[in-house]
Amino acid sequence: MSATVLTEILESIERCEALFAAREPQVQAFLPEPDRFGRLRREAEALLARYPDVHEHPPLFGMLVGVKDIFHVDGFATRAGSRLPPEALRGPEAESVRRLKNAGALILGKTATTEFAYFAPGPTRNPRNLEHTPGGSSSGSAAGVAAGFCSLALGTQTIGSIIRPAAFCGVVGLKPSFGRISSAGVIPLSPSLDHVGLFAPDTASARRAVPVLYDEWRDVDLPPRKPVLGIPDGPYLESASAEGLDQFKAACQRLAGGGYALRHVNTMTDFEDIRTRHNLIVAAEAAQVHADWFEKYPDLYAPKTAELIRHGQSVTKEEVTIALDGRTRLRSELTRAMDEHGLDLWICPSAPGPAPRGLESTGDPVMNLAWTHAGLPALNLPAGLNQASMPLGVQLVGRYGQDELLLAWAEELEGPLLEP
Repeated sequence: MSATVLTEILESIERCEALFAAREPQVQAFLPEPDRFGRLRREAEALLARYPDVHEHPPLFGMLVGVKDIFHVDGFATRAGSRLPPEALRGPEAESVRRLKNAGALILGKTATTEFAYFAPGPTRNPRNLEHTPGGSSSGSAAGVAAGFCSLALGTQTIGSIIRPAAFCGVVGLKPSFGRISSAGVIPLSPSLDHVGLFAPDTASARRAVPVLYDEWRDVDLPPRKPVLGIPDGPYLESASAEGLDQFKAACQRLAGGGYALRHVNTMTDFEDIRTRHNLIVAAEAAQVHADWFEKYPDLYAPKTAELIRHGQSVTKEEVTIALDGRTRLRSELTRAMDEHGLDLWICPSAPGPAPRGLESTGDPVMNLAWTHAGLPALNLPAGLNQASMPLGVQLVGRYGQDELLLAWAEELEGPLLEP
């Protein structure tokens, strides 16, 4: 039995190696690593030696995982998409990585990120069309799953860095409620807003990983009815492009035809204020995180990141305190709106539209910002392709702390959203 299991894992590594050789030179989802697959074969053999009894295999036994290069992983340098020396950035292994390893996962490698998880793009291309961005900042993680290299990848979201690239690449992306997956061992951008999350090809794969990554994951029984979905009308929704709104309306019509109740709710009328205070927090906290590094290596930062840090240096503590209070207020307002209108989930576009052509920009995170600001759990579900065969996504948002219900309902909605 053990020999059979080892053979299966080695065969999966061999398939990955062949696919990697064919596609990774163009996609560039992972950081280069000499003898990557030799290492993986040795680690697979060591894993089986540790768990020789198939009945005692941990839940992610042999699963190949990509890890965004702001997570510290023992045996790997952390570069964070930057030109700073890796020895300046080193730190203890991330808690999320440790949990995956203990659950039997094999680390395929570090995935490319924008510089320090902000906006300066890395080399990664969208596997669906190499002339388009994969999104950011978790670009390599989304692209690695979309290309079929791995069935799970870790990412982070401070504005829209999980949901947006998941939509652009046509995969599932889960951003938890704030704090439900540990950020220990991850280089922060804005500690008050950073969320550790994941990418997977489908909700079933995500469900395998969440009990491992979450501090406390509780299996839930869904109510014997379909969820009631709220459409957040107002300036927030108007931020989507015409193509994005048309796609979103078509997705909603498919759901309505399948018996789902959708209710329009006018909300976030102060959306521009929400954007302003979110961006203020990001700038101020990024300046604090990078204070020592930026003083020592100012010329090694990309212009976009340097501009963010310099802006953050001028923000006062009082301004940050007021902005953070607004974060709590928004969560309460959105929860109250759900209560008043009998909503189970919000439904909205995952991005303004499909992935833009070109690699100079990672796209606009405007459709994700408010939900990140409020710390609510959000999930991207693929929702078909546009006329250019680029993926489109729908974003589902749940109540704070009710990630289990969000994922369970997402599994139910996954099929109807892809139906023609």
